[in-house]
Amino acid sequence: MSRNPVGWFEIYVEDIQRAKTFYEAVLNVELTRLDTPTPELQMLAFPADLKAAGAAGAIVKAEGCTPSGNGTLVYFSCQDCADEASRVEAAGGKIHKPKFSIGPYGFIVLAVDTEGNVIGLHSLT
Repeated sequence: MSRNPVGWFEIYVEDIQRAKTFYEAVLNVELTRLDTPTPELQMLAFPADLKAAGAAGAIVKAEGCTPSGNGTLVYFSCQDCADEASRVEAAGGKIHKPKFSIGPYGFIVLAVDTEGNVIGLHSLT
């Protein structure tokens, strides 16, 4: 079976409860605790259908892993990224760049989460 190159992503956080509240509010989803080998490693997974296209992932609090706005950018798929963007500031984040066109590929919003990570919101409309 052919696969997309990204199979999993992790977004590092300092305060996992604060980040959980942010992502659940903005994306209107429920994150689920993943079992980890030690209590120092905490992971909360985004909802995923492993048979669907796209990568699954989690927010992660782990020693030595710090949030950053200067690293890899994860884009979340949306019906209309303006909807999710409208919830960013109320959830404690900031809009870095409001919704803008990327031509035939749709639209994106760049936002900063409560931990300082830059994330993308993508939609076709």
